[in-house]
Amino acid sequence: MKSKLIVALFIGVILSFTATAQNVTVSGATFPTKFKISDQVVEYNGAGLRTKYFFNLYVAALYVPERTSNAQTIIDQNVESAIRLKILSDKVTRDKFVETVKEGFATSTDGKATEKEIQDFMKLFNVEFKSGDEVILLYKPESGVEAYMNGKHLGGAKGLEFKKALWSIWLGKTPADEAVKKAMLGKV
Repeated sequence: MKSKLIVALFIGVILSFTATAQNVTVSGATFPTKFKISDQVVEYNGAGLRTKYFFNLYVAALYVPERTSNAQTIIDQNVESAIRLKILSDKVTRDKFVETVKEGFATSTDGKATEKEIQDFMKLFNVEFKSGDEVILLYKPESGVEAYMNGKHLGGAKGLEFKKALWSIWLGKTPADEAVKKAMLGKV
């Protein structure tokens, strides 16, 4: 009886460790270490906390097929990848999000996105944002960037050049936040 209890406890400890090893938590936001895009498994590369005026706004996590700290490789690759944003503050409103991403496109150093493509993409985010929301930006070579909010598919934008411009907002030569870029690249 005693040996069965010890074995059960040991198995319980192993299973709980395995379950927690499948997630990573950064600044209170939890992300899976892997997930599937189409038939490709992408891995957690890193995540960083975006702050502004002492407010914790969101955590951005990067997923790629193979971990790397080379931002240009990630931007240029025509392979499945994703950026997941966990909203931490009600200060991140739909209007502020749209405005910030548009500003990011203006300073983006890679790819090409026309004004119409940017406007059409930003129209996808026509829902209110609140703390706890999750935005997922997936890139699939066959269809382009797809946007999801809280698991709901919002739409997308075609083409590798659009993905390069969008990913460059966080990973380019003039990112929205240098500390977030370094963290997403696993350099922290």
